[in-house]
Amino acid sequence: MSTENTAKKQEQKISTRVMVGVAMLAAVAIVLQYLEFPIPMIIPDFIKFDLSDLPALIGAFAYGPIAGVLIELVKNLIHCAASKSFTVGELSNFILGAAFTFTAGLIYARKKSKKTALIGGIVGSVIMGLISFPSNLYVVYPFYYNFFPEEAVLGAYRVIMPGVKNVTQALLIFNLPFTIVKGLISVVITMFIYKPLSHILKGNK
Repeated sequence: MSTENTAKKQEQKISTRVMVGVAMLAAVAIVLQYLEFPIPMIIPDFIKFDLSDLPALIGAFAYGPIAGVLIELVKNLIHCAASKSFTVGELSNFILGAAFTFTAGLIYARKKSKKTALIGGIVGSVIMGLISFPSNLYVVYPFYYNFFPEEAVLGAYRVIMPGVKNVTQALLIFNLPFTIVKGLISVVITMFIYKPLSHILKGNK
């Protein structure tokens, strides 16, 4: 067998492993997205916490930043089937998750080490939080105002902090840091479980 044929078979094997790995991680992400739950007295009940970005972050580290984006895409496309937000929530979730995992994966890919994984995860979390502000302010919340008046939404924030003046302020005080912390939680978990999982995902013995 020629060296060229051997190389092609090896590439095909790696490509198949990546596709299977991405599919598996996307399936886990879908399940985790449905296991969302509120955090009372920290953020309004209509905002839920989930760990569905965790598998995408792992995929971004294992297979590259594009893999993380693909996992986010598949997760949200499937979730659209049971969506009550007419895909607006899923679109926002995809944009934020893609920014998070792509940034983290891109930084990690430049020099694969525990330190760069941590740096990438932190930077990705901050970027996700920053993007969440205009995304919520100009896209997600205006859509929800068709069903819940802006004052009702603001009232949910005032239950926790009566002094909140408007939704813009509420997004800065609550949603932006919440989104960053949500990303950082996935980063911390990834730091503990990535090494043993990477051997399985990459087919290393």
